[in-house]
Amino acid sequence: MKFKVAMLSYHTCPLATLGGKDTGGMNVYVREVTHKLGEKGVHVDVFTRSQDEHVPHVLHDLGYGNRVVHIPAGPEIPLPKPVLSNYLEEFVAGVEAFAAGKGIHYDLVHSHYWMSGVAGLYLKNKWNIPLVHMFHTLGIMKNRVAQTPGEIESDYRIAGERKVLVDANHVIAATPAELAQLQFLYQADSRRITIIPPGVDTSRFYPIPMDEAKEYIGVPPCGRMLLFVGRIEPLKGLDILLQAIAYMRKQPELSDLQFCLTVIGGDPEAGNPNQEMQRIQSLREQFGLQDLVTFLGKKSQETLPYYYSAADAVVVPSFYESFGMVALEAMACGTPVVASQVGGLAYLVKDGETGFTVPVDDPVALAEPLTRILREDGLRSRLAKRASEEAQSYSWEHISSQLIRVYQRFSKEPITDALQPDLQLDADGLLR
Repeated sequence: MKFKVAMLSYHTCPLATLGGKDTGGMNVYVREVTHKLGEKGVHVDVFTRSQDEHVPHVLHDLGYGNRVVHIPAGPEIPLPKPVLSNYLEEFVAGVEAFAAGKGIHYDLVHSHYWMSGVAGLYLKNKWNIPLVHMFHTLGIMKNRVAQTPGEIESDYRIAGERKVLVDANHVIAATPAELAQLQFLYQADSRRITIIPPGVDTSRFYPIPMDEAKEYIGVPPCGRMLLFVGRIEPLKGLDILLQAIAYMRKQPELSDLQFCLTVIGGDPEAGNPNQEMQRIQSLREQFGLQDLVTFLGKKSQETLPYYYSAADAVVVPSFYESFGMVALEAMACGTPVVASQVGGLAYLVKDGETGFTVPVDDPVALAEPLTRILREDGLRSRLAKRASEEAQSYSWEHISSQLIRVYQRFSKEPITDALQPDLQLDADGLLR
């Protein structure tokens, strides 16, 4: 009998197009890990709140019989996160009804993000099964780096995170940095936390010859491109990147160099773009960068490897990242990453080896390695080779095997015999 997992992704669907306001690395994580768990013989139903009444409530798009189940909870439209907490009880009732209607007994709940964790606690107690949780971001950390009052997370969220930490059976942290944050800011018990980083699909994200990638996306062969991929929100630091580009434009050593910045994420053509998109577009005009900076909006996962491979560098100037999925995808495509020295990015990007890390909120410091990559012959190639090699250790095959080992702690029977026995953890609890 298959081990059965109820995977909770309340606020966002793993099948959603990436680059939207609430879609990003977590969506990729849930989708990819579910597919790989199915391959290893684990049955997973992913429960998410229905945001479109025209989308079937049950979709078999994750392989191996695993399902995405859209639970009506509140109006079936996208809603702001502060509003979503009002419908958690309705969501939980819908999950219960689905399980009862199918006659299915789950062995474990695996929740993602704090609201799913709160829902997971209800189901843990109702079904008397273990709860494993992954936060992806932390409210206290977001408050520490918030750029505007609108970014401040509520006391309700912080209290919810604390309760999940106390009552969940186990917590997955993405990096040693996140473990330290949980210990220091939330007084978490490290004995109930395992570090397992997110993974990357190395069958999709791999180096494409730069000339072929440029031809595919329409970049001139002689052109040099810097790339930003992510949600358009203040936390992502896109304004810092624009300041860095404006600074670089004034430098004599780049006066003869054709380069541009491509931004993937958000919806720049929306009739009512969000406040941050409006601000970023205004900054582009203020700095006179209309000819250098292009906003492309959202792009599919199938297209992203071409953009990564065509770029001289992928820039991640975030004020906070629990991990940094974009950075890992870029590295898998053999593209150097220039990132803020914060959170998971400081752990993931090896400074001077797979890219460069720079102080947060410092446009001049950010401009320096970008200029080096654009000007120094052979530097990109050296960084690219090492980045691609480093990314191989983050395959979903490795990550899912470690996750099953966590599940196995709560199962009396062997979950699967498809594990790789040679996988071990280093002193920091990380894969080696």
